[in-house]
Amino acid sequence: MTEPLFIALEGIDGAGKSTQVALLSAWLDAVGVPHVSTREPGGTPVAEAIRKVVLGEPELTMPHESELLLILAARAAFVRDVVRPALEAGRTVVADRFSLSTLAYQGYGRGLPLPRVREIVDFATGGLAPDVSLVLDLPVDEGSARQARGGSEEDRIEAEGLAFRASVRKGYLALAASEPDVDVVDARGTPEEVHARLRGRLVARFPARLGVTAPTQEDGAG
Repeated sequence: MTEPLFIALEGIDGAGKSTQVALLSAWLDAVGVPHVSTREPGGTPVAEAIRKVVLGEPELTMPHESELLLILAARAAFVRDVVRPALEAGRTVVADRFSLSTLAYQGYGRGLPLPRVREIVDFATGGLAPDVSLVLDLPVDEGSARQARGGSEEDRIEAEGLAFRASVRKGYLALAASEPDVDVVDARGTPEEVHARLRGRLVARFPARLGVTAPTQEDGAG
């Protein structure tokens, strides 16, 4: 059995992560890779309940430390009940967000000290990290415009505004420059164009584990 992958899609709000998770899931089905698609925070009853507290009440004022600890409480359940069982069963995991989001949002965005954030993240995950984190990079104004066109209401963190999103984007790019298992992917263009770029990165990194022998022109990083 081919060794499963743990893939996390990351990026600012409006970058298209949920759409790309769905497209990657369809592609993995097509190439015969058993997998689980999920989101974070969420994925378990406990984590979904925490998600409602952290994101579902825009008017709620919350200390940054409380936000961090709640998100990581959800992640601990997510890792124990979703990610580890799937990987142990030989199923690839595609997650909409994971630990890089915490470093970008609560570290760079909220200004909490990165060494302490990393320490608590490691405790919550038991040291589990994705094989690759793919950061969908998009200018903050374009991400906000996408959300507005979609008609979705902003959650508590999305409502922080463009300056906060700019800090988060800066954090993602800084992390990508220093972390070997993080790739930045241009999120501009149609969903199909972005999907082709993501596929290209995955095929280039993990051809054997995806059952793909060589990148095709369609799979190019573009």
